[in-house]
Amino acid sequence: MGTTNEAAVHEEYTTKKLKRVLGKKELISMGLGQIIGSGVFSLTGVAIGFTGRSVVFAFLFGALFSLAVTVPSIFAGSAVRLRGGQYTMASLLLGERFSGFYIMIYIIGNISIGMYALSLADYLLSLVPGIPRIPLAVIALTLFFVINLFGVKDAAFLQNILVIILAIALAVFAALGVFSIEPGYFSNPEPPLFMGGWKGFCMAAIFTSFATTGGGNLVNFSGECKNPTKDVPFAIVLSTLMVTALYTVIGLVAAGVLPVEEVMYQPLSVAANAFLPRALYVFFVTGGALLALSTTLNATFGWVTKPVLQACVDGWFPKKLGAISEKYGTPYYLLILFYVVGLLPIIAGLDIDRIANMSMILMNITTFLIVVATARLPKLLPEAWSKSAFKISDGALKVICYFCGALLIFQNWLLIEDNTPEIIIGNVIFLVISFIFVVLRYQSGKVQVEVSWEDE
Repeated sequence: MGTTNEAAVHEEYTTKKLKRVLGKKELISMGLGQIIGSGVFSLTGVAIGFTGRSVVFAFLFGALFSLAVTVPSIFAGSAVRLRGGQYTMASLLLGERFSGFYIMIYIIGNISIGMYALSLADYLLSLVPGIPRIPLAVIALTLFFVINLFGVKDAAFLQNILVIILAIALAVFAALGVFSIEPGYFSNPEPPLFMGGWKGFCMAAIFTSFATTGGGNLVNFSGECKNPTKDVPFAIVLSTLMVTALYTVIGLVAAGVLPVEEVMYQPLSVAANAFLPRALYVFFVTGGALLALSTTLNATFGWVTKPVLQACVDGWFPKKLGAISEKYGTPYYLLILFYVVGLLPIIAGLDIDRIANMSMILMNITTFLIVVATARLPKLLPEAWSKSAFKISDGALKVICYFCGALLIFQNWLLIEDNTPEIIIGNVIFLVISFIFVVLRYQSGKVQVEVSWEDE
C-alpha cells in the first residue's frame, strides 16, 4: 500500500475517480441492449405458457410494471448525478442504514446474470445441438466479464455495434413473422385468449415486464456520464418505449405462427424456425438471440458494480473490494464478485424461470420502498428538483409513486404464490441475514456514508 506498482491501482477508493465518458448515444445503445436481451428471448415462451396468445396484451400491461421499477431512476436521476446509481438513490431517499440493506439485496438479486448466460447457451444449442449447456453458459459469462475488465468505453463501443446488428435481426423476425400468423388469432383461437385466467395473464405480464425493466439500470452509469441529469432519464424513457413497441409485435408473432402448445415455454427460435428460411433463421439466432443476450451480459457487467462500489466507499464492505484499475478505470474485484454471483445459479442447475422469480421477489421488496420514497424528492432536494427537466407537481409525483408502489405489491404477491416453499424460505432467510449484517456493520462504526450525489 502507498506505492505505485505494476497493477496500477488507485489507493483512493471513490466513485469520483470514475471516468465521465458516456454520452446520450452510448446510453441509448446500452439501454436498448440491456432491455432487449434481458427477457424477450428467454421469457416470451414462459409468458405464452401462462396466457397463450394474450401475450400480446401482456407485453402492453407489463409496461406498467416496468414503469413502477423505473420511476425512481427517471425522477431522481433527472435531479442530480448519482455516482453510486441505485445505491445512492436508496441512501438519498431512505437513509444510510437502508442503503446497507439495499446493497445486500441488490447483490443476490443480480443472480439474473446467470439467467442471461444460460439463455445464450440455449440458443447456441438450437444451432448446434449436443453441445454441453453448462460449459457454454460459463464461457459466455466469462467472455463478457473479461471484456468489461478493460473499461466501460470499450464495452460501450462494442455495444453500439452489437445493437445495430440486433435491431436488424429483430426487424426481420417481426416483419416477416406478421405475414405468417395463423388465421383467427383473436377471433377464434385454440386455446382461447387468456387461457390461464386473470392470474395467468398477470403472471405473463410480470414475466414480460422483466423483459422491459432494464432501462432503469442506466442510472448506475450516472457517475460515468458527461451530462447525466438530462441524458440518463431521456435514454431510460426512449429505450423503454422503443423496446415495448417492438416486443408487442414479437409477442404477436411468437404466439401466432404455430399452435400455442408448440411455443409455450420454448425459446423464440422455435417460432422463428416455422417461417424463416434457413439462412435468415441462422441470422436471427446469431444476430438476434445471441447478440441480444450478449448485449445484456455486456451492459450488465458495465453497470452492476457501481452501486456496490459506492457501498465500499461508504464502509459497508472493505474499501479494498472497491479498488479501481488506474489504466482501465474498472472496479475489478467487484467484477469478479458478480462473475461469481452469475456463476452460482448456472452451476446449481436452476431453471431460467426460477432464477427470474428469485431475483424479482428480492429486488421488488427494496424497490417498493424506494419507489414510494421518491415522492419525498421535492423536499429532499428542492433546488435540484426545481431545475429538473422531468419536474412535475408534488401531487402528481405522489400519485405516480403510490400507484407504482401498489403495482409492485401486487406483483410480489403473485410471484410468492407461484413459487416453491423452498425458494420463499430461502428469500426470508436472506432478508434476515441482510438485516443482521446491517445492524452489526453499522454499530461497528466502520460505516461512514459520504454524499454521493451531485448537482449538475
